[in-house]
Amino acid sequence: MSAHTVWLSLLFLLHLLVIARVLLLETRNPYSRAAWVMLLLLLPGVGVVLYVFFGEPWVAKNTRSEARHDFQQLQQELDPTASALNTIPARYQNAFRTCSSINGFPVLAGNQASLTADSNASIDAMVSDFAAAKSSIHISFYIWLTDHNGSKIVNAVAEAARRGVTCRIVVDAIGSRTLIASPQWQTMQQAGVKLAVSMRHKFGGNPLHSSRIDLRNHRKIVIVDDSITYCGSQNCADPEFLVKAKFAPWVDIMLRFTGPVATQNQMLFADDWMVESGENLPLHPISPNTAGDDGSFPAVVFGTGPMSVQGGMSSAFSSVIACAQTELVISTPYFVPDHPLQAALIACSRRGVAVTLIVPARNDSWFVGTMSRAYYAPLIAAGVNIQEFHGGLLHAKTMVIDGEVALIGSANMDRRSLELNFENNILLYAPPTAALIRARQDSYLAKATAVSALDLQRRPKWRIILQNFLTIFEPIF
Repeated sequence: MSAHTVWLSLLFLLHLLVIARVLLLETRNPYSRAAWVMLLLLLPGVGVVLYVFFGEPWVAKNTRSEARHDFQQLQQELDPTASALNTIPARYQNAFRTCSSINGFPVLAGNQASLTADSNASIDAMVSDFAAAKSSIHISFYIWLTDHNGSKIVNAVAEAARRGVTCRIVVDAIGSRTLIASPQWQTMQQAGVKLAVSMRHKFGGNPLHSSRIDLRNHRKIVIVDDSITYCGSQNCADPEFLVKAKFAPWVDIMLRFTGPVATQNQMLFADDWMVESGENLPLHPISPNTAGDDGSFPAVVFGTGPMSVQGGMSSAFSSVIACAQTELVISTPYFVPDHPLQAALIACSRRGVAVTLIVPARNDSWFVGTMSRAYYAPLIAAGVNIQEFHGGLLHAKTMVIDGEVALIGSANMDRRSLELNFENNILLYAPPTAALIRARQDSYLAKATAVSALDLQRRPKWRIILQNFLTIFEPIF
């Protein structure tokens, strides 16, 4: 037998083993399984290479074990008897139960929130809180640029560290690579800020310390003095977002919270921090005010990622959608839903709920923007009102249900957020706060145009073919 025949036989065997691996994974959804088998059959060699790098959301073994151990330690600080679930109307409770189950965080009362006016106001509010900080500042951002707003946060954190405030920062290795390589990173380090880089890939290193190369820490978390936290869609950057200026302005939303959700956000941060730095981070839980006579409200934090329960974010979105009775308004920059999420939206509209979906008219990701429009037809046929925003890149991830419940955070409605990235969200029952977010959504709608069934019919056939073809491989990437 020739060497050429031996190599072909080995490659054929490898190909069959990879296909068997795809079919053996019981946690994989059937759409992803079918897409991978198709790709492997169409492109045998290339498909195998792609599967090795992108086939499964694998996280380094050491990282998985450390994260599991660290989070179990943190969960010992929780008081499961403190749940305020019974203070929420019964029709919304299942949504809160679902979100609470993801990390085991109870729904806690005693929270308050304020909505910042815009991206610059969010940065200014953080700088003000940093200036008043007495004990600690903890920050996690996916993207941190060295622009005007990025520099303001660098300077504010460095100044706080110099006066004795313990400052810890986690940034994503890819999203914040320009900051990590900049003199500003050194400035913070020299000032005494503790720094960590999340999801840094170690090429050629020990496989126990390596993770899938495109997994990202997409979280946006800020905690000050264990009692104030920020949550929303905003990265640490100017709305002009100079790295993608032609899509600007980036339109974001950020809420400033006080109350027990600060402790829960702290737990998500602490888990990341302990894994990346090796430093144990003690928690100082806030006792919830169960009376709620100060305008406070119940809420729960939940975070997901490749180590979370399978389909956690999709289940959270779907359960919240299922609670809507009169109105559901959603804004998201990246809309490529999985089947359960798409089905939840269609069912919601069909039972008479006024469903509105707001997405950017022009997306910074051509691939996602093209695929998104392939999902419009069944939604519009079911009565969903799809609006395309023309005032920049609508980056706000919001959901308001019946004007009373709101969900905000870092997660998009695409596969990366649903299955791959580390994300953080807050679900809250607070009609006054929900009304503020709902009013912000109205400002998006004022700069949007509706997509009609006629618009879809007028698409060239080649465009329909392209959009639908791309969705075949959406479960892969």
